[in-house]
Amino acid sequence: MSRLWEGYSLLYVEGQEKAHNQDLGLAGSCLPHFSTIPFIYCNIHEVCHFASRNDKSYWLSTAAPIPMMPVSDGQIPKYISRCSVCEAPSQAVAVHSQDHSIPPCPQGWRSLWIGYSFLMHTAAGAEGGGQSLVSPGSCLEDFRATPFIECSGARGTCYYFANKYSFWLTTIKPEMQFVEAPAQETLKAEQFLRHVSRCQVCMKIL
Repeated sequence: MSRLWEGYSLLYVEGQEKAHNQDLGLAGSCLPHFSTIPFIYCNIHEVCHFASRNDKSYWLSTAAPIPMMPVSDGQIPKYISRCSVCEAPSQAVAVHSQDHSIPPCPQGWRSLWIGYSFLMHTAAGAEGGGQSLVSPGSCLEDFRATPFIECSGARGTCYYFANKYSFWLTTIKPEMQFVEAPAQETLKAEQFLRHVSRCQVCMKIL
């Protein structure tokens, strides 16, 4: 596969308190340049404004430890996930096991990577979005309870606020289907992975 460009992983933006989601499996989620506010807004009076409201952007983040305070300027790059857009000979899809095992690729397909089944996300004002489960963007190589970071356009800072929630496809035992209500649990640390589905991204062999 040949690389077309590399950039920064945009998860979604929020303007006028409404969210617009990006599919992490599509090229549009990989912006060549980073800004805490990568858009302007315009009105019917033919006037546009930049960084004049509390609009936000949300980015897939790295495994760097969560900072104690919001970060700005040169502190930001180590928290923003990088991405590459590549030309592929055929379509790639994600398959999910809904258990701890790595699901096999269909016959005639090859593996690109394995990961954890990322379903959706919410943040300020309960706005957010999700990933199509057939998209490679729904299969993240690493599991983190907080896989994205919020950036404030007007302030030019980024931080992991307490109102961020990530949602993951869970594991389901076949014998427990249609049997009883799920048992409530609170999971911490390594216990997370007992309930997170595994996935694999596959590409058809031509």
